[in-house]
Amino acid sequence: MALTPSTMMPLGTTAPEFTLPDTVSGKDYSLAELTGTKGLLVTFICNHCPFVIHIIDQYTQLLNEYIEQGIGCVAISANDVVSHPDDHPDKMKLMAANQGFKFPYLYDETQSVAKAYDAACTPDFFLFDSQLTCVYRGQFDDSKPGNNKPVTGRDLRQALTNLVAGQPISEQQVPSMGCNIKWKG
Repeated sequence: MALTPSTMMPLGTTAPEFTLPDTVSGKDYSLAELTGTKGLLVTFICNHCPFVIHIIDQYTQLLNEYIEQGIGCVAISANDVVSHPDDHPDKMKLMAANQGFKFPYLYDETQSVAKAYDAACTPDFFLFDSQLTCVYRGQFDDSKPGNNKPVTGRDLRQALTNLVAGQPISEQQVPSMGCNIKWKG
């Protein structure tokens, strides 16, 4: 596992367009279809990463909660499934079902979407307002595997809460940390 920080897309960046298949429904989703009335959270995750596994229960609960408040949510895996078969779309579908995702879990087979977002690690969070302008790209919270801090989602939750309430989001944001995206050779 290579500990990798997120690249921190510049605040104010417009969300790159994409259309990707959902591993659960088989339906293709576009950026416009995923955006909620208050905004959109795009997260790059995968099945095998210890950093994702560490937060997955709280992550799922948090996203399912904010979907009800007008935030569109989507998880995307871009990992090379040849080198990391646990991240295959069939296994993504199982993870989504087992975790109770109420949001699509999309597969970026060409890795073009991950590159467009300059995603670097799993998990990597990108929060956009209703105009699809980046307002947050930081960590879930300061809990990491082995540091004995509770998983709360504090940092991302605060950004989501402020976005829903129409309040400013602090520009003091800590990069997410996780496993590097498994790029194709």
